[in-house]
Amino acid sequence: MGPKPWVKGTTFIEIDSPSPPMSPANLLRRILASPGIHQTPACFDALSAKLVERAGFHCCLAGGFSISAARLGMPDAGLISYGEMVEQGRLITQAVSIPVIGDADTGYGNAMNVKRTVREFIQAGFAGIMLEDQVSPKACGHTQGRKVVSREEAVMRIKAAIDAREESGSDIVVVARTDSRQAVSFEESLWRTRAFADAGADLLLITALTSKDQMKAFCETAPLVPKLANMLEGGGKTPILNPSELEDVGYKVVLYPLSLLGVSIRAMQDALTSIKSGHVPHERMPSFEEMKEILGFNSYYEEEKRYATSSNQPSS
Repeated sequence: MGPKPWVKGTTFIEIDSPSPPMSPANLLRRILASPGIHQTPACFDALSAKLVERAGFHCCLAGGFSISAARLGMPDAGLISYGEMVEQGRLITQAVSIPVIGDADTGYGNAMNVKRTVREFIQAGFAGIMLEDQVSPKACGHTQGRKVVSREEAVMRIKAAIDAREESGSDIVVVARTDSRQAVSFEESLWRTRAFADAGADLLLITALTSKDQMKAFCETAPLVPKLANMLEGGGKTPILNPSELEDVGYKVVLYPLSLLGVSIRAMQDALTSIKSGHVPHERMPSFEEMKEILGFNSYYEEEKRYATSSNQPSS
């Protein structure tokens, strides 16, 4: 194996190598430019991100809903901080080689805060950043009582993100999300997505669309900018369509925001019920050998042998 690159943000310098590695953002852009629709599960920590990669998915989202639940045990209501999301994101991006989109909520303040958030998400290794137009504190997009900032402020957040990207010399993918369908009207959400596209957004999302007709109308808006579908598992407002149906409608990316978190909650509840009744749930667990392989124990042991000395024998 050759020498490893020196990494600072998304700038890669490969020592003694003719071809530098592709940055996470460029890799995500290549995925968006490739044919077909791309499934994107939401992860919430390094382990869940590794499982997404091992399952063969090409990208994932570090979702605010799931991270707030897993890290804080609290609802997605603007309670998790900018610093906590950056820290969790850095651990996630370091654990995988697939591109990760970071959920930046409202950008954590005004346009100047948005610029700092973009710069720090780049430094954390994110390939993309999702910004929304809710007021602070924000809330889950499929719950009641959504409020959004003015058109001007919403567009300015995206412009600030584009400026921060250019000033950083990065190519991070800017995902512009609007919650105005529920807060104002469907027509308002279409106006905002067109404005976000004009401002330079790379991927567009309208949350809580309520019909296939609305989804089609959204995909016909700003046709040169790809669209993201949010398939909220378990009972959101948007119809649940399979990937081929979503591709026919016009979507490029489909997000599954709650699948990993939801099945993890249920599996832990079931395991605790079994343990409480005196039964260890062996049949529903991976073997210890499988867990070691997933977590990289075997690779660790192989590398450890390179540094073994007579007084420091490798682990058995």
